[in-house]
Amino acid sequence: MTEATRQLPAPTPQPTPRRPSLWPLWLCALLALVAVAVLALWNWQQWRERQASETQLQSLQQDIRRLEAQYGDRDSLQGQRLQALEDKLAAQRELIAQQQRQIDHNARALLEAGHRTRTDWLLAEAEYLLRIANQRLQVEKDIGGALAALTAADEVLAESDDIGVYPVRQQLAREQLALKSIEPVDRTGLYLTLEAAIDSINRLTDQALIHEAAPGFLASTDDEVSTDTTADGPLGRAWQRFKNTLAQVVVVRRLDEPVKPLLSPDQSAYARLNLQLMLEEAEMAVLRGNQALYERALAKTRAALADWYHPDHPPVAALNDTLADLAGRDIAPELPDISQSLRLLKQRLAGRLASPDGAPEARAATGGDAS
Repeated sequence: MTEATRQLPAPTPQPTPRRPSLWPLWLCALLALVAVAVLALWNWQQWRERQASETQLQSLQQDIRRLEAQYGDRDSLQGQRLQALEDKLAAQRELIAQQQRQIDHNARALLEAGHRTRTDWLLAEAEYLLRIANQRLQVEKDIGGALAALTAADEVLAESDDIGVYPVRQQLAREQLALKSIEPVDRTGLYLTLEAAIDSINRLTDQALIHEAAPGFLASTDDEVSTDTTADGPLGRAWQRFKNTLAQVVVVRRLDEPVKPLLSPDQSAYARLNLQLMLEEAEMAVLRGNQALYERALAKTRAALADWYHPDHPPVAALNDTLADLAGRDIAPELPDISQSLRLLKQRLAGRLASPDGAPEARAATGGDAS
């Protein structure tokens, strides 16, 4: 068995199988990994660029909105400026039109003035005087000034040779007579008299105030106790001295009259100030021509003077007489209407200006006006 075994051919060695090569697989994996990394980097780069683009786009949109708002404000401001310029231009045009109308009016006035005659100028002067008369009477209540203006206007109309002013002069004569029938009011004299009364009130002393002889107290005076100076003999003189002494110490109080307290120094100053204010109110009424206010102020002044001051005191008596004289004055007489002559003269002037040739209508009747 052993020999047989030995005679068998020697076994041939089996070839070892070769391992497959893995480097292509690693190469592919590496390439794939590199490709993935490159792709990820590229995507990240694109994302950043997209974010930057969106940020820039938003910034651009904000800039666009800001520019639109700015340009919108500029458009609105330009529109307002344009409207203001248009309004100013319209005002300038209106001013130019007014100036042109004024120039045309002045040119026509100068042209008419060149054709006017001496009569036209006299009538214009008379119209001015009549306007002054109406103003003096209605506004200033100056009867004398209004009468003087009417007289001057009548003299000017008499100087003109226009026969058409006869109705005007007729009305002027009536108005002059109406003004002459009114008693003139010396407002300046009344005002100065009231000022003198105010000065006299400021000079009144406390001696003029009502003291023991005030209403409510009846003292024994010379009217109640007879001072018979004709009594003869010692007995009569003794009786007279007794009565005088009794009159100085005995005071009879009347209960049927209200008791008025004595005034303190402060109250006496208040009394003078109150009287002064009342007279200043009367002065204002004189300047305004308010008869009711004038009479009411003087009545209050006289009543207060009688309440606070003794009527037998010489300055008080003089002031009371002055106020009584002033109370009887009429400071607002009824004024006549003197505007009719002015209306008639205006009608006459309008008739002369409306004549076809611009010449006075009376030229044919009077043989022409003197230049």
